[in-house]
Amino acid sequence: MEIGIVGLPNVGKSSLFNALTKASVPAENFPFTTIQPNVGVVPVPDPQLDFLAQFYKSPKIVPANVRFVDIAGLVPGASKGEGLGNQFLSHIREVDAIAQVVRCFESAEVVNVMGSLGPQRDAEVITTELILADLEQAQKSRDKYTGAARTGEEEAKKRLAFLDDVTKGLNEGITLRKMNVDPAFVKDYSFLTAKPVLYVANVNEKTSPSLWGEVQAFAAEQKATAIQINVKLEGEIVSLSPEEQETYRTELGIKESGLGVLARAGQELLRQITFFTAGPKEAHAWNVVRGDSVVKAAGKIHSDMEKGFIRAEIFNVKDLQVLGSEAAVKAAGKVRMEGRDYIAQDGDIVVIHFKV
Repeated sequence: MEIGIVGLPNVGKSSLFNALTKASVPAENFPFTTIQPNVGVVPVPDPQLDFLAQFYKSPKIVPANVRFVDIAGLVPGASKGEGLGNQFLSHIREVDAIAQVVRCFESAEVVNVMGSLGPQRDAEVITTELILADLEQAQKSRDKYTGAARTGEEEAKKRLAFLDDVTKGLNEGITLRKMNVDPAFVKDYSFLTAKPVLYVANVNEKTSPSLWGEVQAFAAEQKATAIQINVKLEGEIVSLSPEEQETYRTELGIKESGLGVLARAGQELLRQITFFTAGPKEAHAWNVVRGDSVVKAAGKIHSDMEKGFIRAEIFNVKDLQVLGSEAAVKAAGKVRMEGRDYIAQDGDIVVIHFKV
């Protein structure tokens, strides 16, 4: 599963991607630097994984991760092919969620393509372009069912009614996320405004609280979430050694990495939870979608475990933290044997029993 990093040109998208991945993605000061999407795998900071690594004295630590895709900047008119609009839209259709970077900083060195700061205006530009793209798709899809619906075909009539509702809402400026339409039908179409969204306010030390407030208010109105990151500062920090990073953050009074906040927010955006496998060789965090069964969790570890699944031995990392040993966890009745219908829970430590 992937999150597409989007935004207007020069808002800090590629700079954020560089900081996330320490990759050499171009971030020069002109629009459309990013043409082909770049993909980065970003580890998710997890104190529970750190605890397990220490508890089991694991020499190898493998964190869960979130995949971010750096997508070309969008300009007004993208839905009609302006700028790199067609490429932007095709790339964004392929991701599972959207992280939209919104400029909340002044800079004489970095050109503002909109002429002035306006976080809500900038966010609305991209939202409008996505709505227009969805409207075009809904109208094209609607044409496919018109004839069959007239002949009385029930499935065609249902889909036509769904698309009529979608078209009406989009014409009123309402995103799919906010519409009360059949979610089963939504899955059958690649509507851009149905994708979950995280707004990332790119701030600096001079950003006024009112600008951040604009982003928060717009995100709430869009049924989305928002975080703020000083992208330039994060980029400077990740260029240092781990020891220097810790010292620098302490000096600045930064308790938590902004990139770590983004990674966890991305994990939540994708509705992912974390389960663990841990022992004296390795402590490993794994992502599954909330609501997935333990069989799917087994498949994350190895396909043979999913195919030959028998049962899972499960306890939670919190119980291990509280009780202090596996023996104490077992004595307290906290270790369970679960079948294939068990729904994986955040913080589960899992041992899969299987036969191929």
